[in-house]
Amino acid sequence: MTNSGSNLAEKKAITRRKFLSGAWWAATGLLVVETTGGLVASLWPRLKAGGFGSKVRVASVEEAKAMPVGTVAYFPEQRFYLSRVESGFLALYRRCTHLGCVLPWRADDPSEDNLAGNGRFNCPCHGGIFDRYGVVHAGPPPRPLDLFPISIDGGEVIVDTGTVVSRSSFDESQVTKI
Repeated sequence: MTNSGSNLAEKKAITRRKFLSGAWWAATGLLVVETTGGLVASLWPRLKAGGFGSKVRVASVEEAKAMPVGTVAYFPEQRFYLSRVESGFLALYRRCTHLGCVLPWRADDPSEDNLAGNGRFNCPCHGGIFDRYGVVHAGPPPRPLDLFPISIDGGEVIVDTGTVVSRSSFDESQVTKI
C-alpha cells in the first residue's frame, strides 16, 4: 500500500520542466491578449471634448455677429479657420487640397478677394493660393478647401470637425448665415 501511495504522489508532483513550460505559455498567452487588446482599443480613438474630430463651440451668436467681414480666426487644435464673409461664415479645413499640407493664413499678403485689402492662404509646399472663401487662385490644388459644417445650438456657434465636406467649387449655399 505504501508503494501505490508513493506512485500517486509522484504522478501529482510538478517537475521543474513542467512548471517552466507552463509559465512560459502563460506569459506568451498574456502577451498575446495585451497586444490584441491594445490593437482593438486603438481602432476606436477617444475624442477629447472640443478637440479635432468633435463638435467645437466657437463663439456665441453675438460674438460671431460682431466679427468684421473679412476676419479669419484660426483654431489650431481643432485644425480649421473660421472665415467671416459678407453673407455669413465658413469653417475652412486647414489642409491643402493638393497634397494635404497645413495652410497658414498670411494676413499681410495681398488679398485674392474683395473683402479686405490684405490676407490669403498660401500653401508653403507647392504655392497654392486660396482666398477667404477657400477658392483656389493659383498653384496646383485641384479644388477649393474642404469645409466643416457650422450649426447654431442654444445661441452658440458650433463647428463639427468630425465631418469633412469636400467641394468642387464655391457656392453661396455653403455659407452659414448667422
